[in-house]
Amino acid sequence: MKTSKRQQNPSLQATLLWLLPLAFMLAFFYRPLITIFSLIFSPEFFSSSVGLNFSKTVQPLLFTLKQAALSTLFTLLIGLPIAYLFSHFQFPGRKLLQTLTFIPFILPTVVVAAAFSALIGPRGWINLALAEIFGLKTQALQWQGSLTAIILAHVFYNLSLIVRIVGSAWSRLNPRLGQAARSLGATPLRSFFEITLPLLAPALTGALLLVFLFDFTSFGVILMLGNPTQPTLEVAVYQQALYYFNLPQA
Repeated sequence: MKTSKRQQNPSLQATLLWLLPLAFMLAFFYRPLITIFSLIFSPEFFSSSVGLNFSKTVQPLLFTLKQAALSTLFTLLIGLPIAYLFSHFQFPGRKLLQTLTFIPFILPTVVVAAAFSALIGPRGWINLALAEIFGLKTQALQWQGSLTAIILAHVFYNLSLIVRIVGSAWSRLNPRLGQAARSLGATPLRSFFEITLPLLAPALTGALLLVFLFDFTSFGVILMLGNPTQPTLEVAVYQQALYYFNLPQA
């Protein structure tokens, strides 16, 4: 009898261990989620959305997807060589530079937006320097409020994700696999696409999904560096709610 009671106690403890997080998820995650969906598909919602302009929703959605996709692409193109550098080479100051690449990810949005405005704005350092060197009377770079400024800020923000996730996975790969492929006649490019890239696929996929998610839900960067006539979904909700007080549209 004592042995059976001892065997039952661990199973009871194990049951409580997974019941507690499940109860927390049901109360604070799934219940609000179900409430949101029940509100969206309720008759009251559809009755209040009869006179709404759905083009004001489609256009921000398309622009959100566009800027997120382009930002993710350029973050990948710039981040992969840096991840390769940190994962394959040892040089003085490597750890310091690697640490510095992670700092932008934790910077406040206002600080980053203000820094980019001071750098590429109409009275930014670059425009002032170009005007001084070439004697220009107008600004050479008109990036303020453009898609280029948004992409630059997103790359600055999220580059550390590619460097950290992909670089860590790349440093753990066995270098003999690529060496064996090249000894059999494979070019470095073919060795990368047929051996290295498939091995990096899980880390690369996870990093790209994270970067795309952060770019898709970006708010402060779009609001401060973007064009008000081309808002993303979150900025469009902000504009409709606070600028026009159009709560049904928001």
